[in-house]
Amino acid sequence: MPVIEAGGLRQYYRLDGPDDRPALIFSHSLGCDHTQWDPQAAALLPYFRILRYDLRGHGATAVPAGDYSIQMLAGDVLALADALGIPQFCWCGLSLGGMIGQWLGARAPERVTALVLANTSARFPDPAVMEGRRRTVLESGMGAMEAAVMGRFFSPPRLAANPPAVAAIRRVLLATDPVGYAGGCAAVRDMDHQPLLAAIHAPTLIVVGDLDVSTPWQGHGEVLAQSIAGARVEHLPAAHLSNLETPRSFTAALTRFLLPAPSDTLAAGFEKRRAILGDRHVDRAIAATTGFNRAFQEIITRYAWGSVWQRPGLDDRTRRLLALTATAALGRGEEFRLHVRAALAAGLEPCDLEETLLQLAVYAGLPAANTAFQIAIEELAQC
Repeated sequence: MPVIEAGGLRQYYRLDGPDDRPALIFSHSLGCDHTQWDPQAAALLPYFRILRYDLRGHGATAVPAGDYSIQMLAGDVLALADALGIPQFCWCGLSLGGMIGQWLGARAPERVTALVLANTSARFPDPAVMEGRRRTVLESGMGAMEAAVMGRFFSPPRLAANPPAVAAIRRVLLATDPVGYAGGCAAVRDMDHQPLLAAIHAPTLIVVGDLDVSTPWQGHGEVLAQSIAGARVEHLPAAHLSNLETPRSFTAALTRFLLPAPSDTLAAGFEKRRAILGDRHVDRAIAATTGFNRAFQEIITRYAWGSVWQRPGLDDRTRRLLALTATAALGRGEEFRLHVRAALAAGLEPCDLEETLLQLAVYAGLPAANTAFQIAIEELAQC
């Protein structure tokens, strides 16, 4: 288990991705743990060295008794980053994690290259609410707060459906040490970052859940947006844990912010085209380019590979499956074969191909699927 002594605290962490990529640190909400960020970590791993960790008093990190502060929690993560050799990082924090991010952006600006502040606030309007939570969990345990907290984490329809993400967070909440949860409540209770916000100069994205009753736009997100120069805002149809209620929309917003569209779409297009179709195919296409079809080749590279394939909403695996479906349904056998061959070389498994072609049979017809299966069988035989 990856545990390290940093800043005088035993801290649990997950560090994934190549060492030469820029660092991205995810920081979770009060009552959650590092697994809150599983959907985003999986999607962004190709681009970043990703650090997830359990806050003081949460998960597998140590649980010191007493009140915590935002400055203390920020000191913990700076010590962790130092111990792991991470001098600078992008920061994505939700709720309590976003409060830590505000402190870091203002007080440790040399460390932060970009800030994502999700479903968070500069000041909790009624400290008595957090003090009530603190006392309740210490006196009666986490079960006493389950209904109230889960009712804020997720919208009523999502909570009633109880999908795996909701069930998982419920288990994490109930397993949280009441002493650690109480310490985090004190940090939120005592926080007032409003005087700090003008000192934040890192590029900042503020994510707001339109169904969030804990940190809604009015009085929370709007204060951050008005006080942090140049901050961008993204509204999502979600409650407090917006990254779990609308995970793909959250990830898309995060990716648009942290990985802006390339300025040179031709160069980016060639790079993506090579990554998807392979060097041999692209080299042949370049060699076959003439004055007659040069403009057409540029259109393909700029707009298909340099624009559409660069968008963050879908991963490359999903785009491959869509390309296979579309080319097979339209009877474009040569293009279909090209994409089958490239996809198999990149690690697409026969079961993925089979399921895609069964869907094709249902929605595009048996003749199209029959031809596609035959081509697929021929390409699989070459593997």
